Amino acid sequence: MDNRNIEEITLDDPYTVPYKGIYAICDAANEYAEIIEHSNCYSGAAWSLYHYAKAPLVLKARSTGNMIRYFMKTGTSNLELKASVAAAGIESVIVQGDEVEITYAGLGGGGVGATRCRAFADGVLRYNISESGGEKCAKGTIVVPRRDRVLIGIDDTDSKEIGATWTLTHNIAKELDCQEAVYLSHALVQLFPVPEKTQNCMSTVLEFGCVDEKAKSRLTNAFKKALEKYSASAQTGMVVLSDFYAKGLYEYSNRGRTERILKAEALQCARENGVEVLLDGNGVIGALASLPWFGRPEESIIPGTQIKPLEMEKIKSGI
Repeated sequence: MDNRNIEEITLDDPYTVPYKGIYAICDAANEYAEIIEHSNCYSGAAWSLYHYAKAPLVLKARSTGNMIRYFMKTGTSNLELKASVAAAGIESVIVQGDEVEITYAGLGGGGVGATRCRAFADGVLRYNISESGGEKCAKGTIVVPRRDRVLIGIDDTDSKEIGATWTLTHNIAKELDCQEAVYLSHALVQLFPVPEKTQNCMSTVLEFGCVDEKAKSRLTNAFKKALEKYSASAQTGMVVLSDFYAKGLYEYSNRGRTERILKAEALQCARENGVEVLLDGNGVIGALASLPWFGRPEESIIPGTQIKPLEMEKIKSGI
């Protein structure tokens, strides 16, 4: 950078930091939603996490890297905004067909985040915002596509000589990421170390948000083709599940982290839980065990950690 660039800069919009993306994942009954916000400025998102967690509709709020995730009841609530204490929040989440309407409110800088920063996020279909900044109390509504959660579990893509499942799967997911099937998370899952393992005995789960069945089909077919092209193993396993929780697999997954499971058991469990098996090598055992750990990369890497049911009631701390 030369001196001319250092001496003077021009900011087109000095008081707006647009989010990279905002996504709404809904359960089948549209009773619950997970609003996932991909931040461009983590400190601002961390401020939102602290304050938004107090909103009545938010059951749980947490961060995963620069993704902030709000697990919520759908509907409308009354926010009691208070400067410095509860200065911003999500007022409503309304599902309308294939769209989700999210209304935010905030005071001061929190109002800027509730309006312009979120309205200009990638993937927002429409927005309606008030004036914000300074001492104003501001409100903004954005409309985003309604998405279903699509989980892809993978194991056994490497050999004793080359490869790593976590790197291959992440690179494929990045290439397939698009507005119709957005790439949301990647978690490595520590499994029980069976003798057949390559080295560390880890599987991988990838989480996508798909707008419809066509997007899901295109995503999973392309992922399978990429694995068949690049996998270094003849025993690759690939499984797919469209589900908000993947709670039917908790018991199986906990077993897979503490004991050896036979392939026949894995295939039976997949059938019982509506899991599609697209590649049925021995890796299907670990691939299936990875599915419930989506969005939990800090926990999933710890040997023997048991996955626990998702809390469906308000958590006081919010985090």
